[in-house]
Amino acid sequence: MSYENIILEKEEKIAIITFNRPEAMNALNIKTRAEFAAAVKDVEEDDAIKVLILTGSGKAFVAGSDIKEFHATTPFAAHNIVRLGSIVEKLGKPVIAAVNGFCLGGGCEIAMACDLIIASEKAKFGQPEINLGIIPGGGGTQRLQRLIGVCRAKELIFTGDIIRADEAERIGLVNRVVGMDELMPKAKEIAAKIATKSSAALKLAKQAINKGMQTSLQDGLDYEYEMYALSLSLEDKTEGVNAFLEKRAPNFVGR
Repeated sequence: MSYENIILEKEEKIAIITFNRPEAMNALNIKTRAEFAAAVKDVEEDDAIKVLILTGSGKAFVAGSDIKEFHATTPFAAHNIVRLGSIVEKLGKPVIAAVNGFCLGGGCEIAMACDLIIASEKAKFGQPEINLGIIPGGGGTQRLQRLIGVCRAKELIFTGDIIRADEAERIGLVNRVVGMDELMPKAKEIAAKIATKSSAALKLAKQAINKGMQTSLQDGLDYEYEMYALSLSLEDKTEGVNAFLEKRAPNFVGR
C-alpha cells in the first residue's frame, strides 16, 4: 500500500513509521489517521518485524489534530474517530516513540501509548486542548496521570502548558533526552537490542504491564502470573534456558 501522509520503512527486524505532513506540523487529519492505522496493521502482520519506531518529519512529531477539520467534528463523529493511541497500545510488539519536535495533543497521546519515549533536546510536549475549549480525547486524561501522577497531569491539562524535553524527562514522561543528531541512532540502537529478545515473551510482557496499568494490584499480579505460566510453555523458553546453560547467544523463534 502506498501512503501520502506517512512513510513506512522496514530495516531488518525494525519498522519505522514517520508522520510526514511537515507543512502542517504533521497534524492528524482523517487521511493520516487511516494511513497510520493501516501501516500499524502491516507491521502487526509482518512476522519479520520485531520492533516499531514512530517519528515525525520536519519540526514536529505530531502537533495535534488538524484544527481545520474541527468545525466538522460533531459529538457523533467523534465516536467514529480512529483512536491511534489504542492501536499502538494493542500492537503485540514493542513501540518506541522517537520524538523529534513538537509532540502536542493527539501527538502526545500517541507517544504516551508507546512503550518507550526517546526525545530530542528540541522536543516539546503538552496537551493544549483546553485552549480550544475542549479536553483531550485520545487518552490524554488517562495515560498522562498514570505516567506522571494526577497532580502534574491536571496542571498540564488545565493550563494547556507546553514543556521542554528536559522537564518531560524530569517528571517521568520520557525515558531519555538526546541530541537531535542522536535521536534516530539511539532509537534504533534500543530497538535492535529489544529485537534480539523473544518476540513471544515481549508480547506477554507488554500485555502484563498494560493490564497492570488498568486494574488493581492484585488483579495485575494474577494476570502477570497467567502470562508467566504461558511463557513457560514457549519454545523460546526452552531455547533461552539451553542457551544460558551452554553459554551462547539464544536463537529465539517467537513461539
